Amino acid sequence: MEFEPVIGFEVHAELATATKVFCGCKNEFGASPNTNVCPVCLGMPGALPVLNKKAAEFSVMASMALNCEITEHSTFDRKNYYYPDLPKNYQISEQYNIIGVNGWIDIPVNGEPHRVRINNVHLEEDAGKNVHPEGAHVDYSLVDLNRAGAPLLEIVSEPDMRTKEQALSYMNTLRNLLLYTGVSEAQMQKGQLRFELNISVRPKGSTELGSKVELKNLNSIRTVLRCIDYEFERQTELAERGERIAQETRLWDEAACVTRTMRSKEGSPDYRYFPDPDLVELHLTPEWQAEIRARIPELQHAKCERFEREYELSHYDADVLTQSKPVADYFEAAVKRCNNAKGAANWVINDVMRVLNEGDAEDANPFDLKVTPDALGELLELIDQEKINRSVAKKIFPEMLETSKAPSVIVKEKGLEQISNTDTIELLVDEQLNDPANASAIADFTSGKEKAIGRIVGQVMKASRDQANPQMVNDLIRKKLLGE
Repeated sequence: MEFEPVIGFEVHAELATATKVFCGCKNEFGASPNTNVCPVCLGMPGALPVLNKKAAEFSVMASMALNCEITEHSTFDRKNYYYPDLPKNYQISEQYNIIGVNGWIDIPVNGEPHRVRINNVHLEEDAGKNVHPEGAHVDYSLVDLNRAGAPLLEIVSEPDMRTKEQALSYMNTLRNLLLYTGVSEAQMQKGQLRFELNISVRPKGSTELGSKVELKNLNSIRTVLRCIDYEFERQTELAERGERIAQETRLWDEAACVTRTMRSKEGSPDYRYFPDPDLVELHLTPEWQAEIRARIPELQHAKCERFEREYELSHYDADVLTQSKPVADYFEAAVKRCNNAKGAANWVINDVMRVLNEGDAEDANPFDLKVTPDALGELLELIDQEKINRSVAKKIFPEMLETSKAPSVIVKEKGLEQISNTDTIELLVDEQLNDPANASAIADFTSGKEKAIGRIVGQVMKASRDQANPQMVNDLIRKKLLGE
């Protein structure tokens, strides 16, 4: 019997607000432990929460971008459980009147759209963070509550994915949407985006859902994909033996590359939800909703169409560039400098993105590179102005990445200006045409083998350290050999 995985996600995204969701403490990453705290986010008796308006608007904006129905009268509830980094022993969340419901998102899979339904989008507060010091004889943990009370958007999908490729596309597409709307910085390295995987197996063709296993605390997209592979194999083996698959929460053991049982899966009754008595109802009037919808910026699909239209790019190039908002922004900033959209697209796709993909960070940002978009634009200007050729530019780019020097500075320091002097070019060409080593290529070219000229041009370029004007070299060889 052939089995298939059934995959869904619960995604937590920290919202990009200046302050926390129910108090005025800073919402920032990297501050000294327990410095961005107050009686409200510490859960002190008598402290009263007040909803952050920007967090509410960001939640609505994300829900709209995910094609959700917006609940006009939304309320907050208490989700009760104990954990060391949860000061109040309950989390303020939404259970009964959720901001966004019944949405969907289309994800690209092998060039075709695949629709994933969104069960709900709700706003809640984040917990703090447990810190586990390493070292001999260390038998304690520390708690940093700076993150407690940070605005957290939870996006719950339906189990509409059947392959690892669909899961990967969903994660990338959703992260991109969060970045395009600006509601979250969505940097996994900073814990601003966390994926919780729900996976079960069933006989292929069946419509019944199996027992769901939830994988928590997955810190990268790569880890999620490894969990899918492992859990599908583990659950399939159990199903084939007729054994029961427990509905539970599991953790990924990175060292052993396996998942391990954490606890049995909780349901809503376990959390003893009840309405939070300290928070008033959030009334999202039609007028307020319209105002928020008008603020939704240009999203990926619209940007892709604009790149094709405005910059005359192919659909492929426009689609690749807009799959990541930072990459799209970097490209446009480079174009502003050089006014060469096609050239900028080629360099961003082939060189900038290659460097980003070589790094370990899955949310690498081109603006973090030492090559600024303005510097890349300047490099293209030097090519277009025939001050250097593309071969020299390829040599300069790695030094720009390493030193952050402007390309014009590197060209001047290393004497890499393009040789366009006719007399100098002619001397270089004559030297190669008179070299017996090139006799075969010359004979091939003069007998009609057009591609053979490339071998001769290559020798001239090599002799000039790639500084000769390649078009002048090509034209002069043709003139001398064919009389053109």
